[in-house]
Amino acid sequence: MHTETLERWQHEHVFLGAQHARNERKTWAVIALTTAMMIAEIVGGTLFGSLALVADGLHMSTHAGALLIAALAYSFARHHARDPRFAFGTGKVGDLGAFTSAVVLAMIALLIGYEAVERLISPVPIAFPEAIGVACIGLVVNLASVWLLREEPHHHHHHPADSGDDDHDHDHHDHHRDHNLRAAYVHVLADAATSVMAIAGLSVAWLLGWIWIDAVVGMIGAAVIANWSYGLLRSAGRVLLDILPDPKLAGRIRETLEQDGARVTDLHLWRVGPGHFGVIVALVTHTPEAPAAYKARLAGIGALAHVTVEVEACH
Repeated sequence: MHTETLERWQHEHVFLGAQHARNERKTWAVIALTTAMMIAEIVGGTLFGSLALVADGLHMSTHAGALLIAALAYSFARHHARDPRFAFGTGKVGDLGAFTSAVVLAMIALLIGYEAVERLISPVPIAFPEAIGVACIGLVVNLASVWLLREEPHHHHHHPADSGDDDHDHDHHDHHRDHNLRAAYVHVLADAATSVMAIAGLSVAWLLGWIWIDAVVGMIGAAVIANWSYGLLRSAGRVLLDILPDPKLAGRIRETLEQDGARVTDLHLWRVGPGHFGVIVALVTHTPEAPAAYKARLAGIGALAHVTVEVEACH
């Protein structure tokens, strides 16, 4: 068989998110912003002998590291999108990056919690005006980063036959979610939340002389960040472990194929990338048709990017 005719039957396995390139650019921009701020804080803190500035700079470096994981995951997924060694493309590299980032976030939460308990047991004298100033500068940079990495309203690129399916898409926005961008967003959001809490805690401590309030606010911050980390670990972990992403979609596939006495005996549905699903279906029927006929029936379900159909004749 000639190569030209063979190519007609082959297909690509590029399952990157619809906004992959844009999200990658945004992540690098936020890394530049965070790194510039981090260097300024560490250098400034060293020059002015401010421990608060140096500590905040070092704290920012952990978030910069996590953002770098996200950016490198985007870059790797793009460069290897057509690499045949990846059985189902590189769409899941972002989920792996997100999972790793979530682990870093959990460690940051533990560190903040540990520091807060330490401060509660043995309070440290705080240079309030300076510490509040640092937190305010940090907050401005973090809010700019949060704005850059926000998730914009999703526009689906679906199969024309998939119109009239808005409720389905609305319910399952999560399947189109780019977990890698979400992880980067949660990191800058955690940093912003830490700055807000630090400003509030320090102001109260300064005005009322309640030194302990700063440590209590730190504990609350640690609990909030730990909760975000858990949510991210769960959603990215589900994709990495190929947990059924959408029982409703699996039901629709079953309904679409179980016509004229055909029965689905095996169905595997999993996410291969943001907004892309893979499905393997085994059918048994008295009147078998070519697999292409069953694939054609599923063509209306736009999110299915990789479909394998196996048909057995039932005697």
